[in-house]
Amino acid sequence: MFPLLKTRPKARKPVPPETRTLDVAGRLMPLTIKQHDQATRITLRIEPGGRALKMTVPRGLAAREVNAFLDRHQGWLLTKLAKFSTDTGLRDGGKILLRGVSHRIAHTGSLRGLTEVVSVDGSPVLRVSGMPEHVGRRIAAFLKKEARADLERLAAAHAAAIRTPIRSISMKDTRSRWGSCSSEGNLSFSWRIVMAPPSVIDYLAAHEVAHLKEMNHGPRFWALCKKLCPGMEEAKSWLKRHGSQLHAIDFD
Repeated sequence: MFPLLKTRPKARKPVPPETRTLDVAGRLMPLTIKQHDQATRITLRIEPGGRALKMTVPRGLAAREVNAFLDRHQGWLLTKLAKFSTDTGLRDGGKILLRGVSHRIAHTGSLRGLTEVVSVDGSPVLRVSGMPEHVGRRIAAFLKKEARADLERLAAAHAAAIRTPIRSISMKDTRSRWGSCSSEGNLSFSWRIVMAPPSVIDYLAAHEVAHLKEMNHGPRFWALCKKLCPGMEEAKSWLKRHGSQLHAIDFD
């Protein structure tokens, strides 16, 4: 008789995520529900910026259990989402942060003109031209330009300090991370960081440059990061406390 050959069980095909809209006390939130083979319980989290929800459930969990979980956590969601304002304030007389400083928005009423910072009675003002409905987009374009200027300068200084070249730098609007570094030496940053204080912007630049030497988050990476940015811990703490508020601003 021939010996029986042991065969490995076939891997089960992943279940496509379910997407729906959840009504949280009148606030409509996009919800993604993902089934996971290793999940033993339901987890629900608010995406950065408070503009979407993500739920992970054990594979094959009945829909009624998912719905019951969501019903039980309406109060929790309402409390957590309360800190994310639905009013962007991106209009004449509103406020926007630039390098940690609140700037009053002044819509000029002119269809053409630069978006620029001026001082009015000793207070910083961001002058924005164009159609009123485009104020948010024009502010976003201005912030991207300012972020690139800051991060290119800071990253170049940190890279020179460790004698490592940077291949390229790009600005993105990512919600899951503030920056990234590829093995080819390409750095990417979220331009929203320019709303944070200068020390936090510097920390982000140092963090990604440190990855040019250490493509990990091990002890040597953190030691190098702190060497480049001695105020690292304070900056990390600021981002943990305030980062979601920066992501929550809708410029469209």
